[in-house]
Amino acid sequence: MATRTSARSPRKRAAARPSNSRRKLKPSSRTRGLEATEISLAADHADISALVARIRQAGGAAIGTYRDPLGGRALVLATLPIRVIQPTPFQRDLSPTHTKRLAEKIDQAGAFLDPLIVVLGHDDLFWTPNGRHRLAAAKVLGLKQISVLVSPDETLAYRILALNTEKAHNLKDRSLEVIRMARSLARREPSARETQFAEQFESAELLTLGIIYEKLPRFAGGAYSPLLKKVDRFSTRPLPAGLREREGYAARLQAIETEVKKIVAGLQTRGFKSPYLRNYVVARINPVRFHVQKRGETGPAMPIGQALTRMTAAAKGFKLESVSNADLAWVAVGAGSHD
Repeated sequence: MATRTSARSPRKRAAARPSNSRRKLKPSSRTRGLEATEISLAADHADISALVARIRQAGGAAIGTYRDPLGGRALVLATLPIRVIQPTPFQRDLSPTHTKRLAEKIDQAGAFLDPLIVVLGHDDLFWTPNGRHRLAAAKVLGLKQISVLVSPDETLAYRILALNTEKAHNLKDRSLEVIRMARSLARREPSARETQFAEQFESAELLTLGIIYEKLPRFAGGAYSPLLKKVDRFSTRPLPAGLREREGYAARLQAIETEVKKIVAGLQTRGFKSPYLRNYVVARINPVRFHVQKRGETGPAMPIGQALTRMTAAAKGFKLESVSNADLAWVAVGAGSHD
């Protein structure tokens, strides 16, 4: 009897692969950046001499000067007194628990091996855009000096923070960082527009959510994020005007959340106890929940003002009797698939 071989089609073989399989990173075939001979930089070079002088004036020590191998930016490896360094005012809030744990680990290692990124700030201080917890840990340990990597380009503080917002911060932390950055930029460059800082802000929705989180730290931003991703876009208006406009959007979202809480309370009274009640209700009243972004499409599914108007009407007209346990079961399955 002939042995039957299994000859699955390419499509079936692809379907049989684990859905969470990761593709291997492929190194670039082209190299970029500086050669070793281009990196060394004298401390008295015009691009860096003034910064070296500021470091020494502040009571620090310039250890080495060089150009960044990627972009050629002039940098100084140095130490600075703890007292002359402050975190940028738009970072996420300090976590005392994380700071204490970090201080203990640094003390156990017996070395501070991760220098702070530092730029020139205001009032003869230096700003660190990404080292708030390390700086606090150094203070807990009572360090006199801390190792730093100093850049003469103070705008780097905003670009580095954009990298921080993509790390393991939750939605609240990211939103608060971005709105604080936007407010700082609005004071610094009032004629600039949100669109000019799209890379730094990462996503327009973070600005709107950040305004709400400033007032309501426990706001359920995750439930409204799918809506905002489809309707919220960066403004071309000057930053101060754009932020005032967002204050209005944020207030309307807060009003919608008030209505959602009433609906959730009503459903709970009717015997529904699912932890996904809020997500279900918000999804039901989302006017663009079925909109699928087409390839190359960058515009909003509908204007954000119109979306909020329709969402408000849907919330006020919500029928409690239209909800079934089967509906909530589907929401739970959808939520589980994103864990």
